[in-house]
Amino acid sequence: MDQYSVQQLFFNHIKNNLPPHLSFVDEIAELLNISNDSAYRRIRCEKPISFDEIQKLSSHFKISLDQFLHLQSDSFIFSGKLSTVPGESFEQYLKNLLQTFTYLNGFENRHFYFLTKDIPWINFFQIAELSAFKIFLWMKSILLYETLKGKKFSLKNESHPEYMDLGKKIIQQYNKLPTTEIWNLEGINITIQQIEYYRECDVFESNEDILIIYNKLEELVNHIERQAESGKKFAFHEQPTPGSPDFNMFYNELALGDNTVLADLGKIKIAYLNHSVIDFISTRDDRFCNQIYQSIKNLISKSTQISTVGEKNRSHFFSSLRAKIHQHKTFIS
Repeated sequence: MDQYSVQQLFFNHIKNNLPPHLSFVDEIAELLNISNDSAYRRIRCEKPISFDEIQKLSSHFKISLDQFLHLQSDSFIFSGKLSTVPGESFEQYLKNLLQTFTYLNGFENRHFYFLTKDIPWINFFQIAELSAFKIFLWMKSILLYETLKGKKFSLKNESHPEYMDLGKKIIQQYNKLPTTEIWNLEGINITIQQIEYYRECDVFESNEDILIIYNKLEELVNHIERQAESGKKFAFHEQPTPGSPDFNMFYNELALGDNTVLADLGKIKIAYLNHSVIDFISTRDDRFCNQIYQSIKNLISKSTQISTVGEKNRSHFFSSLRAKIHQHKTFIS
């Protein structure tokens, strides 16, 4: 394969990674700080690209040259932003999430696979009280915000309008994505354990707040059940419409997920791996993403579908989740 064939394939690979609404030439020109005419000459292979330009393009578009050049390697290129980097705010973390979901929705052919360990955390943004609790917990106990040391959680005080507004925008974008989620009955335990930990450590301002959080958690479970019944995604307290994206839900008794996510965008796939509780790293490596895709398909084949069909199994599954909530609510006086 000659240099120009490789260059043409390189630019074709970049083009496939762009949402259709973005101008390919404009993106290349802006990134390399050149005119559109110069960008066109590189794309048409009339002018060779330099090593410096390859580095800029590969870094920006997360391209693994090992993979692209079919070099035999056991390495995979991952990228991501760390929420605990000094100077990085929780607000910026939420903005990065919003940017990710907006990017995925730029593709016409898209599907989101979620192998859940907990209730998919994006769903907590559906309900203000749950969103406030999770934001407080993440900032106080995971990101260790100095301002929250010794502070108790109270629904009256935890407003954070800037975070709530971003959360609403995130869930709006998430609800546009056709999704398949694989659940296990243990998935709700993490949130219950977090509530109980704060209760036992006297972090809640009042028992009333604990009861409200449990009631809202049950409301969220009920909402997800309605989505499963209709096979469609829609906002909390709303109803599905003919244009609502598909929602496929499976119950797997064999394996508890790890919050691995795969976005299938047609020509490309992106795998997201959870780490440090709330952070994710991602890769577009074909080998890795296809392995994740096959793993998810294998789990689905060994799972019970509880969306649109399997009414008895669906009812039993969600009743079991509610029973776990009720079990802990009874200890609140």
